[in-house]
Amino acid sequence: MLSEDKISHLSHVLLKGLLERKLIELIGDEGAIRKEIRKTITSELHIGEDIDAAVKKKIQSFSRRVTEGSSEWDVLYRKFFKEEEVRRGLSKK
Repeated sequence: MLSEDKISHLSHVLLKGLLERKLIELIGDEGAIRKEIRKTITSELHIGEDIDAAVKKKIQSFSRRVTEGSSEWDVLYRKFFKEEEVRRGLSKK
């Protein structure tokens, strides 16, 4: 998880980049826009944490132990993470 300071910094960097590249036009309050960016980043991080927990639980449910950090664990983790993203409608197959 990122700290609040890092998320705040990211919101400033993102908004500045979007404005400099003229990808958006600022109509509302800059502070309100950064607040919405922070909210979105935080929400996405929570989704990632939820998926991570579900994937780890699934791997731990195997009848034989798969050691975290092993190549087998890494392959299973990536596979199940992608499956969970697809299941939640966050990614396409």
